[in-house]
Formats: sequence, C-alpha cells, structure tokens
Amino acid sequence: MSKIESESITFECETGNYHTFCPISCVAWLYQKIEDSFFLVIGTKTCGYFLQNALGVMIFAEPRYAMAELEEADISAQLNDYKELKRLCLQIKQDRNPSVIIWIGTCTTEIIKMDLEGMAPRLESEIDIPIVVARANGLDYAFTQGEDTVLAALVHRCPEIKQKIEEDSTASLSGDKRKNSILSVFTPRSQVSPNLQKKLTSKETTHSDHPPLVLFGSLPSTVTTQLTMELQKQGVTVSGWLPSQRYADLPVLNEEVYVCGVNPFLSRTATTLMRRRKCKLIGTPFPIGPDGTRAWIEKICSVFNIIPSGLEERETKIWESLQDYLELVKGKSVFFMGDNLLEVSLARFLMRCGMIVYEIGIPYMDKRFQAAELSFLEKTCLDVNCPMPRIIEKPDNYNQIQRIRELQPDLAITGMAHANPLEARGVSTKWSVEFTFAQIHGFTNARDILELVTRPLRRNQSLESLEWTKLVKSS
Repeated sequence: MSKIESESITFECETGNYHTFCPISCVAWLYQKIEDSFFLVIGTKTCGYFLQNALGVMIFAEPRYAMAELEEADISAQLNDYKELKRLCLQIKQDRNPSVIIWIGTCTTEIIKMDLEGMAPRLESEIDIPIVVARANGLDYAFTQGEDTVLAALVHRCPEIKQKIEEDSTASLSGDKRKNSILSVFTPRSQVSPNLQKKLTSKETTHSDHPPLVLFGSLPSTVTTQLTMELQKQGVTVSGWLPSQRYADLPVLNEEVYVCGVNPFLSRTATTLMRRRKCKLIGTPFPIGPDGTRAWIEKICSVFNIIPSGLEERETKIWESLQDYLELVKGKSVFFMGDNLLEVSLARFLMRCGMIVYEIGIPYMDKRFQAAELSFLEKTCLDVNCPMPRIIEKPDNYNQIQRIRELQPDLAITGMAHANPLEARGVSTKWSVEFTFAQIHGFTNARDILELVTRPLRRNQSLESLEWTKLVKSS
C-alpha cells in the first residue's frame, strides 16, 4: 500500500502490447443500434473466424453484417477489388436493401494499402446507396475504438441543416408545390438560398431556450431514453444522438451545436466533431454510476446556464438502493489490467462504493478528452479518503502479474486471455468485456455494474461457506 499512496494520481507508461479484442468486434453492437444499416467487413479468413466466434451468431439470426474475404490473389493485387466489392454490395442491396452500407477495413486492408476511400464514392453513385468507410483495424489501442472510428466516419454524413422544410420553402427550391413534403436528401448549406436558411434557423431556435445539444456514443435504446429523460427533467432538450437508430435521422451538426460524449473511448469522434463541423464539445465526467451521472448532468446544465434541481436527492436514493451491494464491496481491493478504456470511470465509481483501487491499467489515455473524468477521479479519492491510484498506459502484462502477485487484490478486472491463468493462481477475476456489453450508464443501471463486480466475490463466499459446512460435517 505504501507504494501507491500519493497526493496526486500517478501516470506511467510501459511498453506492453495491446492485449485487447480486435476493433472489428464493434460490429456486434453497432449493427443492432443502427437498425437500417449493413456492415461489410473486408479482411481475411482470420477476421471471419473471429466474427463467428466472438459474436456467437446463430444461423437463424440473419444479422445485418457480412464478411468480404480477401484471398491470396486479392492481397497480391492480381484481382480487381472494385468489381468484387460491387458484386457484393449489389447482392446486399437486393437481399436487404439497407439505407447505408458501412465498410469496415481491417489490418489486411491497411497493410496492402487498399483504397477503400477511393472506391466508395464511385460505387455509391453506381448502386445509389450511401457507403461509409471506417478503418476499425487492429492498429488501434483497444477494441472499443472500433466504434470511435465508425462514429467519426458518420460525422461527415450528418446534415448541416434541418431536413424538414415548409411547403412554400420546398416550392421555392423545386418550382412545384407539394403538400407535406420534406427534403429527402442532405442538401449542403451552400446550395440553400439565404431566405431558406433564415427560416430554418428561426425554426430551430423556437424548440428550446438553449443551443442544440447532440450526444454521441452507441447505447441501447432504453439507456438513451433514460439519459434523454434525465436531461429533460432539468430543462435540457437533446436534439439528437450519434449514432441514430436510422441513418436518415442522423443529427444536424454545425458550429451552433454543442456535443457531449457518453463513453471515454470516443476521442477521435470528439476531435472530428470539433475540427470538421466546428461543434462545441462539453467536457464532462462520463455518466457511469450515480456520481458520474449527476456530474454529467450538472456540467451540461452549467454550460446552458440552467440550475439543476433534485439531483442530490436522486443520487442519494440510488445509493440507498445499493446498500446490499455496497456492504459486499466495502474495503475490498481491485486491480484493473486494462482492456476497454472504461477503466478510469469504473475505478472512480468503485472507489465511491468503498473499494480500494491498486492500479488502473489502460491501453490508451487521451488526457484531453478524459480531463474532466480524471479530475473527478482525483476529487473522489479525496472525498472518500482513498489512496490515489496509479494509471499505467500500455501496461506490460508480465510486470502486471508480478504486481498482482505482490498486492494480492480481492478482484482483478482483466481481458479474457488472462482470466483463467489468474484464477489458477488464486486471484478472482472479472472479464472487462462484460462491462462493454452491459448497460452501465445512468442512475438506474448502477446496480448492474455492482452485480458484475460482486459476482466473483459472492461466488467465493458461497464456496467458503460450502467448504466450512463440509468441514463441520466431517468433524
């Protein structure tokens, strides 16, 4: 313990490899989120095997993604990639007719310098379906950054102005009056008349008393509804989510829009929103746990000069409902090996629950995007009088195993590759990937986080009581 006690958070960087999932696994949750999309992963048979095993899809599920396998002739540039991709996309259009096809580039397409961005616009005009290119390959730090790459690519497809147009406005554009018509395609701002721009701007400002707010991050529909309702209670209107459930409902993005993220691994998307669309980023802790959700809402309200009400009482009620779990974790220690970039937010929440965090391993740390979360982590340590943790970027797993052996934590949150070896050495583990797929955002989902964390601890307690019972009976 003496090694980790300090007055501020300690940052270190090791030279370990990226021991995480492959980023193309983002297809698993994104194809379900964007309901009218189709994902085409372009890679080798290894990528196909990974998707089959990692996603665990039944043959009757008919998921909206497929694998375009590159053969040796493709890799050596002996075949025409464009013709084959066109054939596949035409088949996808005939069978599924999606609103958008998203090409997922892999390590192989990077290595052979496959010009996906050059082929996509030409093919898009031929088959009349939008094609978005996202290079979610293994050169990223963590598997969750696959979503970051896809969302950053979708930013360029978001409209700059609202799509709904009055009847007279449509008539001024097309020359013929159509009742209840809407502009069905995203019209660039440069192609819209100044008078129409004024009408659109006036319509936007009448919806709420604050500038438009867009939240970015892929969450289940139930969770997005919860977070949207929490903000509405404070008088904050959410103009849209990125990604949206339908491609046609992508949010309007321009210099007047404020954006806020819900996951700590979306730094590339945040940068694209600010640089390409000139959006204003709201830097907040992430809405994970009651404490993080309250801080997230309060920060958004402060930006719009809104005084939040009832948040303290709401957070207190949630903590009271978690007492049965808090009694299990209080005083227990946890060690994060690093896998999904959620480590800092989860560590902060578990500290607030009374746990001791020995080390936070993380594959990649963007201190600018996570600045508010890091500051909140430091404040949490002071509030609960807990030792400041070490944050290890790109951790070397061999060194981590030695530290785990020395510290003997009650729980290690790790990638699947190291779970069984640690269990064999008497260390209780929890797969970090489970937090990626679980609903952990917002006030009401804090219980799900503690359910995952305490499951190994409760299992150990049950085994100890069982062994004690057997011992008593035998004596």
